[in-house]
Amino acid sequence: MSNQERQIKMRISWFNHVKEITHNVAKTCRYYGISRTAYYRWYNRYLKEGASGLVDRSKRPLHSPKTTKTEVLEKIIYLRQHYHFGPAKIQMYLDRYHEIKITPSGIYRILKRLKMSRLPSNQRYQPRKERFKRYEKPLPGHYLQVDVKFLERIPGISHRRYHQYTAIDDCTRIRIMRIYERATQKNSIQFIDYALTKLPFRVHAIQTDNGPEFGQQFHWHILDKGINHIYIKPATPRLNGKVERSHRIDEEEFYRMFKGKVIDDTGLFNERLKEWEDYYNYQRPHGSLGGKTPYERLKERLYSVCNG
Repeated sequence: MSNQERQIKMRISWFNHVKEITHNVAKTCRYYGISRTAYYRWYNRYLKEGASGLVDRSKRPLHSPKTTKTEVLEKIIYLRQHYHFGPAKIQMYLDRYHEIKITPSGIYRILKRLKMSRLPSNQRYQPRKERFKRYEKPLPGHYLQVDVKFLERIPGISHRRYHQYTAIDDCTRIRIMRIYERATQKNSIQFIDYALTKLPFRVHAIQTDNGPEFGQQFHWHILDKGINHIYIKPATPRLNGKVERSHRIDEEEFYRMFKGKVIDDTGLFNERLKEWEDYYNYQRPHGSLGGKTPYERLKERLYSVCNG
């Protein structure tokens, strides 16, 4: 017997109890432990609708003005599935690009209801025994972190190996990127010259790891330009943490978007990377910058310097 059938049978038994045994509604209500208000509510429904009126009705309101709209849900699901964004990052995107106001806690509740609140294992927070204090240089150009990301043959993207050179400003997070087929000092020098012409401010110091692509030839080239070159301590990639983190963003948001398109031309690869660079610098909100883009942070810092 279904739950609805049990409900109907139980409530009809109330009416029969009054009719055949007590002939008194109050006594029957005391016997079954229900209120007279509840008895008459169900009795009146029975007179109007018959046995079908004795089933519990949905308590959902007819109008829910605060219910999240379907189009908002679709955007939240898309950002979660395609970019693995958390509630805070989704909130930034919805506010900036769609003028949708919703709190991170509200987004989390939606993701939890949809059973999407847990990220894939490779995207989750990794606890560390030792926590490192986050730092940031106060002015654009004080420190430029430079690193090379080695790209294995990527299924659906390339049949050859590539090296992605990346330079990121410590203060603003503005990035310059370029693809090369080899990581050599010659390419490192070519990249840093390219990056310095693209950045809208003077660079005072460049920080790299101790890789052979940043050897003596590269080192003296930087010094000849009047820029200090700093090597981080061996086996401490956290000291170049901002550029390392930006490479992880590339994996999560850029390389996954190729969707099976094979690119084996360095020039075409750099065109796609330049599009991503422009989006990253001018449009993508950053959680570490309070939802601002790198160029918005640059304008903010330059304004504070000029009016400080």
